[in-house]
Amino acid sequence: MEFNDGYPSYELMAQHDEDHGKNVRKVIWKVFWILLGVTLVELLVGFKAESWALSKIFLQIFFISLTIVKAAYIVLSFMHLGDEVKALKWVVLGPFLVLIIYLILLLDLSEGNFSKIDRYPVDKNVSGAVHHSPEAKH
Repeated sequence: MEFNDGYPSYELMAQHDEDHGKNVRKVIWKVFWILLGVTLVELLVGFKAESWALSKIFLQIFFISLTIVKAAYIVLSFMHLGDEVKALKWVVLGPFLVLIIYLILLLDLSEGNFSKIDRYPVDKNVSGAVHHSPEAKH
């Protein structure tokens, strides 16, 4: 059964023949199955991490890496960056990789230690209310 809405088919609008449309759909399904496979691996590792005694740092690196790989694959596939020359791929993806590495280091070096440091000791006044102040001493 064909959907008929008065608009020409995709192949005619894009000035492609039916074979080209089949190839486009084949690529879309290939990308879908690859991304589904990577996501299922992430889910498996996430569910089995405790029983496999995987460290927290390993899990963080593992999940961040696979997320970056999936994002880069989507950009290469659906934004047609995969069809470009290698230099253009790096011009587009390079700054994002540098930014991601910077954010990971920033979180690890500064925000990661925030909860370990008692920056503002608790000062209880006479009424029992708790006030956070930088002047309070233990």
